Formats: sequence, C-alpha cells, structure tokens
Amino acid sequence: MEYNVIRSKRKTLSLQIKDGAVIVRAPMYASGRTIEKFVDANAGWIEKTLAKSRKIAENRKAEIEKNGLLTEKDIYDLAQKAVEVIPGRVNYYAPIIGVKVGRITIRRQKSKWGSASAKGNLNFNCLLMLAPPEVLDSVVVHELCHLIEMNHSERFYKLVLSVMPDYYERQKWLKDNGNILMARAFPESSL
Repeated sequence: MEYNVIRSKRKTLSLQIKDGAVIVRAPMYASGRTIEKFVDANAGWIEKTLAKSRKIAENRKAEIEKNGLLTEKDIYDLAQKAVEVIPGRVNYYAPIIGVKVGRITIRRQKSKWGSASAKGNLNFNCLLMLAPPEVLDSVVVHELCHLIEMNHSERFYKLVLSVMPDYYERQKWLKDNGNILMARAFPESSL
C-alpha cells in the first residue's frame, strides 16, 4: 500500500486520507519499520476510508453534473435568504436554551456550518439554505448551546439533546450530504 509520511514533533502515529491519498503523520524518531507495521495494522480502516472517500468524490461529481456549480449570484441570493431566515431561528431557540445572542453573521465557508464566540456572536454558513429546515435548526441549536458549553463534552451534547432529542438524526443528514452541498460552491475543495 502506498502512503506518504509527514514527520513532526508529535508523539504518536496517525493516519489521514486526503484527496484519495494515505498520509501517515509520524514522530521524527519513528522508524520505517514501525510506520510500516502501523499501516499494515490499520489496512482495514484505510481500505474502508478510501472506499468512502471515492464514493464521496463520485457523489460530489454527480451533484455538480445534476445541479451545476453555484454562481456568485446564487451564493449572494443564498446569503440574502440566510439573513432573512437564520436570525428568526436563532431568536426562536435562544430563549428555550436560555442564552443571549450578540451579533449574527452569515458567511460562505468551506468547512464550517456555524461557529460561536465567547462574546455570544454566532456565524452561519449561507449554504445551510440548501439543507432541509430541520437540519438548519440543528446547526442553530448546536451553536446556541456553545454559548453555555464552549466544547463538545458530554454536558454539551446533553444540553443539545435536551432541546432537540433527534439531533443526531438531523446531523446525520448533514454528515451524509453536507460535502455535496459544499461541492457546488467549492468544487476544487476536498472536504
């Protein structure tokens, strides 16, 4: 099996699949034999992940062929729609969660659907307008809960689930389809 090795001051070995290539991140002192054994021991995971990566690439290509790339005007229109829709969803869920929100910003982002700052500011990706409304709501709830728990701890997810018991099902849609939505705005990107 072919793989690239990136050495750094890290202490452990790790694997990454990026653009269909296997990357081994290794400590400076790791021997070639140690790296080879590590790759062999994880061959099943590598093959499964490469297959998944190929499927994602095929789905991205099919989505672009079916619906085309988003133009700058399309993205502008999505952003305008997001400015109209997302604050209302935030204002609906904020009192339920018990948080006060600062500024809400809509952006076009390559890898994030939303983010929250300790000051109470929220950012959302305009591409969420391509997702079903219940998926958008799951991102809103996720970010609002970060205003209480700025981490992904058990307490954080307990809070999220107390507001939205079917959160994981909604997030599964985003996990399964989000990269396809991103492909229409960023076809060159590998997510």
